[in-house]
Amino acid sequence: MVAAYFNPRPINVSQAAAALDGTTLKVFIELRDVNYPGATYHLTYDQGDDQLRGVYFQPALQQRFDVFFVRLK
Repeated sequence: MVAAYFNPRPINVSQAAAALDGTTLKVFIELRDVNYPGATYHLTYDQGDDQLRGVYFQPALQQRFDVFFVRLK
């Protein structure tokens, strides 16, 4: 998987992987940049809502956040 991250400037993506768990698409993304030292996303694709949903972990704060991404049409 090739991934890019902008917030609003580019943030280095050190790892990105997508895999099927049965029929469920799972995505993992790790960021390694200033203010993002190993921050991760663990996401699952929700086909009904056409969204990626999951958890963002911010290691600098030791906090987890529920997140979702909506596809622009």
